Amino acid sequence: MNSMAKKILQLVLLLIFLGCKNVSDNAAKDHPTSNQEELLYRPNFHFTPQKNWMNDPNGMFYHEGLYHLFFQHYPDKNVWGPMHWGHAVSDDLIKWTEKPIALYPDEKGYIFSGSAVVDSANTSGFGENGRIPIVAMFTYHDPKGEKEQTLYYQTQGLAYSLDNGNTWTKYSQNPVIANPGLRDFRDPKMFWSTEYKKWLMVLSAYDKTLFFESNNLKEWKFLSEFGKGVGAHGGIWECPDFFPMTVKGIGEKKWVLLQSLNEGAPNGGSGTQYFVGDFDGKTFKLDSIFSNSLTKEEALWIDYGRDNYAGVTWSNIPSSDGRKLFIGWMSNWDYAKVVPTQGWRSTMTIPRELALVKNENGYQILSKPIRELAAQTKLRHSYDRIKIEKNQHWSLDVNTLARAKIDFTIDKRENKLLRFILSNNEGDTLSFGYDDFKKAFFVDRKKLINHNFSKKYADKITTATRKSDKNTLSGTIILDKTSIESFYDAGETVLTEIFFPMKPFERLTITSEEHDLVLSSLDVYEIVLK
Repeated sequence: MNSMAKKILQLVLLLIFLGCKNVSDNAAKDHPTSNQEELLYRPNFHFTPQKNWMNDPNGMFYHEGLYHLFFQHYPDKNVWGPMHWGHAVSDDLIKWTEKPIALYPDEKGYIFSGSAVVDSANTSGFGENGRIPIVAMFTYHDPKGEKEQTLYYQTQGLAYSLDNGNTWTKYSQNPVIANPGLRDFRDPKMFWSTEYKKWLMVLSAYDKTLFFESNNLKEWKFLSEFGKGVGAHGGIWECPDFFPMTVKGIGEKKWVLLQSLNEGAPNGGSGTQYFVGDFDGKTFKLDSIFSNSLTKEEALWIDYGRDNYAGVTWSNIPSSDGRKLFIGWMSNWDYAKVVPTQGWRSTMTIPRELALVKNENGYQILSKPIRELAAQTKLRHSYDRIKIEKNQHWSLDVNTLARAKIDFTIDKRENKLLRFILSNNEGDTLSFGYDDFKKAFFVDRKKLINHNFSKKYADKITTATRKSDKNTLSGTIILDKTSIESFYDAGETVLTEIFFPMKPFERLTITSEEHDLVLSSLDVYEIVLK
């Protein structure tokens, strides 16, 4: 090779090197390194898997001092794939320890969503030597049958554990419920009915909820169905839950059905609606008051934000506790597979306490963060009577907004637009609040720098119509590194959203437009895990 050819080759190699470096630099800007990702996006106090994909919460139960959380999990990649049941435990619902995988796919199919119960009376016969069996029911999803477009590719199987959920044995006679020829026949949620002295179970089948009964968890009898022509039907119904609740303050008993669907949520993509009615041991019937409000609003939702889906409740909560405890998957199928985390994908919501009330709007579920969270908070800033003049703002520099709880009250709701703004020095802005013109709460993700990973992520501002007409307004806001959970009017309206800032938010700004505003109180807590 002559000297000229050598120089040309060196120049070509240099250009290639610079080009590769450019690609690498740009990629680093789009996707943080694993260490940066941990610092920026790994939640401080919400459960997320150590690595790779997670979606629906499954099989949650309480036993011997531990809360168990199972979840849809693909341990090999950060996108949806052959489903397993992951497993985590906690003694306070805040700090979670991830355990080995509980259930693996087998020749019958992937392990889709389901539930678990503590069979204290050993009705199943799985118990041995005095050990109480934990029994799980899940959906077998046969990918080959799905590819062949049969209607029988989803069936229900059982597994049991004799060591408090640590290891599992699949029932030798699976499946226990064959598919009768229904699409999307999945996600069984079972529980013991003290009123009817039998096991009850609900599962979803495309556009309806099916009800079953059993005496031994192995043999199930179909009872009835619910849902055609009722509620939201913009997509497939899945991940149901069903339980009795006592109406707060009046002692009346009602039955509540949670029913997730994808698509068809009020702000797009996936969401969870609910129904309130009566159950006679066989058939669920909507309460007439609830039915009237349902006709007017089309559906009522457990959460109006974009990012709370497939939520269900824990079983075996002691009667001395008495709470109905709920958790959801904090994402949306519109963009869950492309959110900008690489080492893992998806987070669970903060666990919540559900209550049922009756008011002028009929029956309504209230949600609030679990009481255990209060023990993990430390008051950092407290203000009384913050006055903000028309078109002015009030700001607070806070270095704990990546792990915070904010409580506020307004005694006289005279402003036309209350806006809270979270911001950082990189230019990220997330705003939320209440628009009195539209009588609606909102969350606006449009001014986040990192929002172009999906066209559907920030395509519109999330809104939720306020249910109360009270002059007072209150809110509790839970902030983690990548999420906001807003509970307004004692939990009448909830909005949950995820975000991915370039650095943690460090400033809280409050603005009032069209009218002077007085915040009666504002308290900012740091969430410090103890």
